[in-house]
Amino acid sequence: MTRLSLAGLVTVLLAGAASADPVLDLQNQGRPQIDAAIAKSSKCTKEKLQAYIAAMLCIMSKPSKLDQTQFPGAKSRYDDFVVVHMNQTMTIHGTGNFLSWHRYYTWAFERALQTECGYNGTQPYWDWSRWYQDPESSPIFDGSDTSLSGNGEYVQHTTTGGIPVGNGGGCVKTGPFKDMVIRLGPMAPVINPAPPRNPRPDGYGDNPRCLRRDMSNKLSSTSLRPQDVASLITGTNSIGAFQDTMQAVGGFSWGGAPSTMGVHGAGHFTISGDPGGDFYTSPNDPAFYVHHAMIDRVWYIWQSLNFESRQQVIAGGTSMMGFGSPLATLNDDVHLGPKGLMADEVYKIRDLVSTVDGPFCYVYE
Repeated sequence: MTRLSLAGLVTVLLAGAASADPVLDLQNQGRPQIDAAIAKSSKCTKEKLQAYIAAMLCIMSKPSKLDQTQFPGAKSRYDDFVVVHMNQTMTIHGTGNFLSWHRYYTWAFERALQTECGYNGTQPYWDWSRWYQDPESSPIFDGSDTSLSGNGEYVQHTTTGGIPVGNGGGCVKTGPFKDMVIRLGPMAPVINPAPPRNPRPDGYGDNPRCLRRDMSNKLSSTSLRPQDVASLITGTNSIGAFQDTMQAVGGFSWGGAPSTMGVHGAGHFTISGDPGGDFYTSPNDPAFYVHHAMIDRVWYIWQSLNFESRQQVIAGGTSMMGFGSPLATLNDDVHLGPKGLMADEVYKIRDLVSTVDGPFCYVYE
C-alpha cells in the first residue's frame, strides 16, 4: 500500500541498499518519464482526488455511532473522529505518543473511508514545501472540484496567540466542502470575530456554523520551505529533538527573523480559521488529514535514514508538553476512545512506530 501526494508526487522513497533486481532497476530508470507524463495529463490524478473527496463526503453523510446524549454535536461518522481528537488533545500533543497516536489516527480514518465508504485508494498527503510560496494556488486549496476547497472569503478580522492574519477569515464558498457544517467546538479559537460559543463547556454540544479558513503564505514561506523540512529530517538525530523541533516545543515567535514555528504548527496555521486553527477541533477541517499524513511522512523519512535504530524509540511525557507527567514508554496504550468509535482496539506504542509493522502496511511515494 502506498500513500500519494495530492499533487501526484510519485518519487519513491527507498531505504537501504540498491536493488538487486534488474527488472526493478529498469522500472525505476523509466519512472521519471512516467512522472512527467502524469504531470502533463491530470486525468489519473483527478480521478484519485475525486474518489478521495467522494469518500470524505460519504463519511460526512454517515450517522454518528456515538452516544448523542454525551456527544450531541457529533452528527456524522466524520464528527466521531473529531470527538476522539478533542477527547485526547491534552495527552497527544507534546508527548511521547504524539507521532504514533496521530499515525494510528490518520490510518484509522483512512480505514473508515475504505471499509465504510468503499474507497479504494489510500490517504494522500499535502506536500507543504511544493507550494510554500503560495499555498492558496495549489491544487489542494485552489477551490476547484478536485481540491479540498479554497480559502475563506475575505472579511475584516484579527487573530490571537501570535498567529498572523491571513487572506480570508470568512466562510469557505468554493469547492466540494463549501456547504460543510461545523458543529463541535470551538475550544481554542484563534480568529476574531470568534465562532459562536458552544452550548456546552466541553465543546461537545451542537453548534452549527460554516467552515472558515484564513490562509496565507506568511508561515509557509518561513517554516514550510524545502530547506525547513529537509533540515528537520537531517539536522536531528534523536527522536526527542526531532519531535520537539517539529512541534516547536517550548513556544514559537512570529515576526522574528526567521519564525521558529515548527512544521506541525505552521501547517495548521497556514490553513487557520475555524476549526483549522483550533488546537482541539482542527480535524473538523478536511485538510487536517492531508496535513497529518505529511507529518507522518516526514517521520517516516527520518526513520528510514537509520531504520534499525529509529523505530523502537520515543521521548517525552504523557501529558501536554510533559509538565510533571510520567515519561511515556513503548508499552503505553494507544486507543481511539471514547468507546464505540472504532472496534475498541488498543495497541501499544511499540506496535505503531513502523509503517511496515503492527497494524500498518504502507510506504510513501
